[in-house]
Amino acid sequence: MHREAINLDIVTNLLEHYGYGLIFLFLCLEMLALPLPGEMMMSYIGLSVYEHKLSWLFSILSAGSGVLIGMTLSYWIGYRLGSPFVARYGKHVHLTEERVDKLTLWFGNYGDKLLFTAYFIPGVRHISGYFCGITRMPFRRYSLFAYTGAFFWVSLFISLGKMLGPKWEHYHRTVNRYMIIIGIASALLTGVIYAYRTYRRQAVE
Repeated sequence: MHREAINLDIVTNLLEHYGYGLIFLFLCLEMLALPLPGEMMMSYIGLSVYEHKLSWLFSILSAGSGVLIGMTLSYWIGYRLGSPFVARYGKHVHLTEERVDKLTLWFGNYGDKLLFTAYFIPGVRHISGYFCGITRMPFRRYSLFAYTGAFFWVSLFISLGKMLGPKWEHYHRTVNRYMIIIGIASALLTGVIYAYRTYRRQAVE
């Protein structure tokens, strides 16, 4: 609790001094795979909104814009690196060109839907933009799900922080845990549906 209180003081001071610019930069850098706690930051932002130090609307717009820019940059970085990067360095993380081809096919059918839920899974949201770029998912399709998911994610956590106010510390871990479970369950369900359709088609053939 003492450590959380220190973190709260630090984040509160930063928000008071740098406001919406800090919110934008923090969320943008997290989407570029920097190890930053997005949900915790947005809960702090919600608490500041509860205390009338920040605007709820401008906070969501700043956070959402940061996520959008980060996700856009990560997509195009992945797009530019592409298959040559995977061929050269993928073996170090067990990512062969054959696996990328399979994942490209899988993402082509279901990956865009997972973009919406990927925000609730730490670690997954940090690489989803890069991977969608590497696998050449059409940008229009990518942006539809990535951008709507971004604003849903930031709106939900900032609004929860605003509604819970000082009580958010007691509920933050519980809420975050359930969000992760929902995200993983959605990903598993999509994978099961994909596997069922694939093997059923093979069996028929």
